[in-house]
Amino acid sequence: MTATVRAARRTGSATWLLLPAAAVVLVFFFYPLAAILWRSFTEPDFGVGNYLAVLGDEVQIRVVLRTLRTALIITVATLIVAYPYAYAMTLVGRRGRTVLTLLVLMPFWTSVMARNFAWYVLEQRGGVIEKALAAIGVDGVVLLGSVAGVTVAMVQVMLPFMVLPLHSSMTGIDRSLLHAAGSLGASRPVAFLRVYLPLSMPGVLAGVSVVFIMSLGFYITPALLGTPQQALAAQVIGTQVNDLLDFAGAGALGAILLVVTLVVLAVLSRIAAPLGTSAAGGADRGQ
Repeated sequence: MTATVRAARRTGSATWLLLPAAAVVLVFFFYPLAAILWRSFTEPDFGVGNYLAVLGDEVQIRVVLRTLRTALIITVATLIVAYPYAYAMTLVGRRGRTVLTLLVLMPFWTSVMARNFAWYVLEQRGGVIEKALAAIGVDGVVLLGSVAGVTVAMVQVMLPFMVLPLHSSMTGIDRSLLHAAGSLGASRPVAFLRVYLPLSMPGVLAGVSVVFIMSLGFYITPALLGTPQQALAAQVIGTQVNDLLDFAGAGALGAILLVVTLVVLAVLSRIAAPLGTSAAGGADRGQ
């Protein structure tokens, strides 16, 4: 009975500790979200008129599709760059790991505006990127004002959000499993693909989820490096709120983007769940 009472008291204490964080999330996330959704259904008249207007507008549909495509490209490109980087962090010694960690964390210590203006200088006409490409025979490539330029800059911005979950997952992988696979006749590439890669899938899923969600709603980089003709959803929502004062229409577009995001993440989770389960089973058998 005493143990039960102590457990109940610990649970009660943990609940009280969670209350401040829960209050912050409720006040600064759920309440504004609920207010936006309510206005999207009630202004100017009660109903789904704002949603029908968005779904019936070919321009806004293209914006949503362009945003999803750009976010997907950014996520894949970031994963391609971040995976070998995080893997290298698990191979080097403590000093090398510290250096690599500092390099990947440096964007956190730099202003977002400063980073984007730096990319503006690099991508502008006559900038470093155009001159470098011209030096190897590729002339007239100006990334500023294009989706490609926005994508390149956002990959650099999102890199830490992919590297850190990957490294956290990879550090928990027992490398003796690779040696065991090699002793059973598997080559290094086969051992990596059949053993290491599945075990790192939780980190891949975490990084992909974070980068994809952040890319969907990123505003500063597309606004500075892109153009209105190639606008993403966040830019359109900003225009509706700041210039047109169409809060209901902006809320409807944001809600549609939120639903699409949840659907994509649900599909991604369903795909990754069997991989995570089989990886955990393989690790248990290896131990």
